[in-house]
Amino acid sequence: MPYPYVLLSAAVSLDGYLDDTGPDRLLLSSPADFDRVDEVRASVDAILIGAGTIRADNPRLLVNDHGRRAARVAAGKTEYPLKVTVTATGDLDPDAKFWHTGGEKVVYTTETGAQRIRGLGVAADVVSLGTDLDWPALLKDLYEARGVGRLMVEGGGTVHTQLLQQGLADELQLVLAPVFVGDPKAPRLFGPGGYQAGRLRLLESRRIEDVVLMRYEPTGPGTGASASAADRHWLRLACELAADCPPSRTAFSVGAVVVAADGTELARGHSRESGDAVVHAEEAALAKIPSADPRLATATVYTSLEPCTHRSSRPHPCAELILRAGVRRVVTAWREPDTFVEAADGTGTLREAGVAVLVLGEYEDLAKTPNAHLLS
Repeated sequence: MPYPYVLLSAAVSLDGYLDDTGPDRLLLSSPADFDRVDEVRASVDAILIGAGTIRADNPRLLVNDHGRRAARVAAGKTEYPLKVTVTATGDLDPDAKFWHTGGEKVVYTTETGAQRIRGLGVAADVVSLGTDLDWPALLKDLYEARGVGRLMVEGGGTVHTQLLQQGLADELQLVLAPVFVGDPKAPRLFGPGGYQAGRLRLLESRRIEDVVLMRYEPTGPGTGASASAADRHWLRLACELAADCPPSRTAFSVGAVVVAADGTELARGHSRESGDAVVHAEEAALAKIPSADPRLATATVYTSLEPCTHRSSRPHPCAELILRAGVRRVVTAWREPDTFVEAADGTGTLREAGVAVLVLGEYEDLAKTPNAHLLS
């Protein structure tokens, strides 16, 4: 299901703390970095914090620069991003600055928490997620009901931890401050538990006065039928690879990427690659990986169009090649239409063989773009 792009933003000490235990908030960022954060806030559709951050820091969560607010309005957006908080209990102070500054607000909570919050009389839309907090349901509601395409999450550590552990974070923007806290009672950025596999990919590192900004994105595929943020990154790449295909009037343009469970890219390919007029994307990618590579058994194949089940140009269709390689997970954007083969159900064929197949339909239009001449 489609979710917003989820950007986690935090500043930490050299020993990994978000704050100390003093009565006042520990300012970890530099003035120039606070301005950078203001710029990021102005670029998103919504900003989310947990109830604990409201209680501990009492933030306003505003875009402070007038020019940036004016630019939002000129672009047809609200002056301020939507402000979002999450609470299981509904234990929130109605006098907190969160409620009395900025634009619209929404609170996601449980059935019990919703009753409590509605009794506070705060000016916010209250959404119950059921008996427990449900992050996928929350993100779906933000995307579908509120038009949030980019979500900035500013804490706290529990919220960041849950989103990363559930594979729902698309990017981590981490600022490292040159101070030590050293108090085991102080809040840390990430808690214990099972995180998604693999190393994160470094997108950028930048010095900002005396702090360092590091931007990372997860690379580890999801498992089974659960889609992770990294699955969306890799599938988008596969769809973009389709644009590299030499155009054809008799075959689709398709891109494919094979990724190991730890997020290592094993191979990529696209239709009609290297002058081979009949090679398919999955075929091209898998041919670059030794058949005995043990990582194939837990790898994921990302392909812009579902693997084929019938072809005249080669003896083995791509669905069969995937099964022969031992791959047990496929993520695709688009089910094959009847343009060349009727009822070509590669997804069904793979599922019948025990392969987990995810169809992320929000990328279908991107997969169709290099094939527009065949669909008209």
